[in-house]
Amino acid sequence: MNIVQIKDSKGKRRVGIVSGSLIALLKDVSTTVELANLAIKKGKRLEAMASSLVTRGAENYAAALKEKRVLVPADHPDPSHCIITGTGLTHLGSAAARDGMHKKLESKEGDLTDSLKMFKMGLEGGRPAKGKTGVQPEWFYKGDGSWLVGTGQPLPRPAFALDGGEEPELAAIYLIDPTGTPRRLGFALGNEYSDHIMERQNYLYLAHSKLRHCAIGPEMIVGGIPGKIEGLSRIRRKKQVIWEKPFITGEGNMSHTFANLEFHHFKYDGFRRPGDLHIHFFGTATLSIADGIATEDGDEFEIEAAPFGAPLRNRLKAARGGFKFGAVKTL
Repeated sequence: MNIVQIKDSKGKRRVGIVSGSLIALLKDVSTTVELANLAIKKGKRLEAMASSLVTRGAENYAAALKEKRVLVPADHPDPSHCIITGTGLTHLGSAAARDGMHKKLESKEGDLTDSLKMFKMGLEGGRPAKGKTGVQPEWFYKGDGSWLVGTGQPLPRPAFALDGGEEPELAAIYLIDPTGTPRRLGFALGNEYSDHIMERQNYLYLAHSKLRHCAIGPEMIVGGIPGKIEGLSRIRRKKQVIWEKPFITGEGNMSHTFANLEFHHFKYDGFRRPGDLHIHFFGTATLSIADGIATEDGDEFEIEAAPFGAPLRNRLKAARGGFKFGAVKTL
């Protein structure tokens, strides 16, 4: 089941289930979080809860996308209670890239960069036996819900940024229930969108490079997803595709299990605050900057993978102004 959030033809927020060219609208709930809380209250699985609320009302999916009425598949009414994070160095990548990586991993420990050491740790300890804890992944904070955009919405490039590059990824969406237990609602396609030039200056700039807007959607798959997922990431400039490359994701293409990554995120008490929404990006192995692409204002990123239905599309938009040097004032 694929769920979307939209504004209907009257401008009212609705939750719906994608059914071919239509969106079957649900009653009694206007957001995915409301739907999830109702499922928790009634002790039902999310898919069953959604199915029980289907009405005869429907929206044309293509029209909603064209009119930019499709929202992110899950958000929080208070953006400060939506926490966006991610993990890196989690994907095995293509066969050629993997072979090259493994040859470097055969070097003496002292010859490895910190990134390669982390990647090697994931290969060796990221998929522990059932019930066991594996090695910690690389982890980063991305922002709160105010930095989250849906399909068709721009991804701002700050004036101070050196780059605005796509990162086609799998994102998981969680709601913390009243007992403090994380409940995974589902998975969505994501564009984690980072400043790769800044990151390449020094890996300790990773934290800075990740503090950017990001996009997920338009659909959220409820329940399980295929172990191996293949998709396409492309960039259009003035309607011309200037770069396109397949990407792979899913647990079967990763050096860490979902369970291991989830444990190392939610083991922190502050990330199990009842009512909070979490969006967590699982990493990628495919970037246009690796092929020498320099993105420009107005470029459109497009990410698609068959299980997730409609593609995720966002344009890069150069932001004007911003915080000025010396603007901090003493009180």
